[in-house]
Amino acid sequence: MLTLADIFEAITGSAPLYSGPLYSATPSGLIPEVVINEAAVDSRQIIPGAMFIALPGERTDGHNYLNDAFKNGATLALIQQDLPAPLYSATPSGTVVPNGTAVPNGSLLIDLRDNRGVAAAAAQLAGYTNQPICLRVTDTLQALQAIAAFYRRKLTGLRVIGITGSVGKSTTKELIAEVLSQRYRTLKTQGNLNNEIGLPLTLLRLGAGHQRAVLEMGFYVPGEIALLCHLAVPSVGVITNIGTVHAERAGSQEAIARGKAELIQSLPAAPLGVAVLNYDDPWVRQMAEHTQARVFFYGLDPRAELWADQVEGLGLDGIRFRLHYHDEVLHLRVPLIGRHSVHTVLRAAAVGLIEGLTWTEIVTGLHQSHAQLRLVAVRTENGALVLDDSYNASPESTLAALNLLNELDGYRIAVLGEMRELGPYQEHGHQIVGVRAAEVAQRLIAVGENAHIIVEAARQAGLPPALITWVPDAMQAIDVLRAELKAGDVVLVKGAHGLRMDRIVSALEVSS
Repeated sequence: MLTLADIFEAITGSAPLYSGPLYSATPSGLIPEVVINEAAVDSRQIIPGAMFIALPGERTDGHNYLNDAFKNGATLALIQQDLPAPLYSATPSGTVVPNGTAVPNGSLLIDLRDNRGVAAAAAQLAGYTNQPICLRVTDTLQALQAIAAFYRRKLTGLRVIGITGSVGKSTTKELIAEVLSQRYRTLKTQGNLNNEIGLPLTLLRLGAGHQRAVLEMGFYVPGEIALLCHLAVPSVGVITNIGTVHAERAGSQEAIARGKAELIQSLPAAPLGVAVLNYDDPWVRQMAEHTQARVFFYGLDPRAELWADQVEGLGLDGIRFRLHYHDEVLHLRVPLIGRHSVHTVLRAAAVGLIEGLTWTEIVTGLHQSHAQLRLVAVRTENGALVLDDSYNASPESTLAALNLLNELDGYRIAVLGEMRELGPYQEHGHQIVGVRAAEVAQRLIAVGENAHIIVEAARQAGLPPALITWVPDAMQAIDVLRAELKAGDVVLVKGAHGLRMDRIVSALEVSS
């Protein structure tokens, strides 16, 4: 339960003492025991009793939506700017703070930018009658993070599982949460709330009854994951792999590896802390040297603690494989699509074992999962099958998608968009995708400016030029497919998010 007193303590460092069902005492007065039940940075997501965080941004400024947040029921708003002049007009309630200034909807405006914040707040709140409160802070994002970190540390019985890596974070998060929920009340990251804003918002969704939290941690710049770990305090860290996505910002694959390693460097020492590492990825394997936590290796190599072999892709029916853990051998079939999904299963099983689950609980969670988030198979009206993996693309994820395409019967068409943010790996990343496309697909449609590298690599790898088409955008790819697509075709659609490759899938579903 997050309270107003918690927020004051997190922001100012002053520690109000709870003194009953209504007020918290401080050396300088009483703070109402107001409960905050949700937090959001979007006024449209505000529910009654929530806290609104007004973040300034490049495209819009949350301060412009304060009235909307209060109208939707916000109890509290964090602000860092002077309010626009129109908001200072008198309100029907006539509520006036000690400096004589009325603020939106009769809310109290309390300044916490200096050490007098708690004392002044206690005086201002003496006549509190459930009106909304604006807390003025120096930086609303830093205040949100401070509140989340403070609240997380109140939840002493909670264990956090942090997940990062270049490919597979979201699917891994979903599957681990499904497994852990077989025994524990588990919270997981919603959507892509995996950054310096989304993760603290997720932490503030935790309740006293939660026993586990499965949190995805994104990486863009050095130090980001270290910050997220400071907020979340993970006991278990899972690294999926190290690819080339975001190399444009990070600089190199080595820099990406260093950034991801911040997760396992932040873990507590063994036995409390456990680093779950991909033995099959050399970049991840060597991270074992840089953590004080216990290392739990998974992979396809028998030297891993948990490993798999006899992996068989069953197309859209999932995968089948044999699982090895010490002297135990299990034969499993799970509904995840693509042979590469065996690594996702291994991660989830590893965390289940670390957290004390039985094999029965783990296997039940694996079978119940709906973790195939982004690759979805849909039928067109004329009977073709479309593999929709259009959310985004990196060389690693595109190769995995092509491998899945290779498992399916039919005339295989690869619709591949350019991949972005690859930095120094742009040329090589597109080339290896082009070569694999030539090995798998019988028809290639390449989309976007840099996709010409895919085209040239596919030609050199032996795919006849007559079976290769380059188009500048998704709309023209739709035209090509509408003219050619027939029953029995299997189409993979994948590319950079900015290309809006999802439009291709939507058009084929509705209009083909």
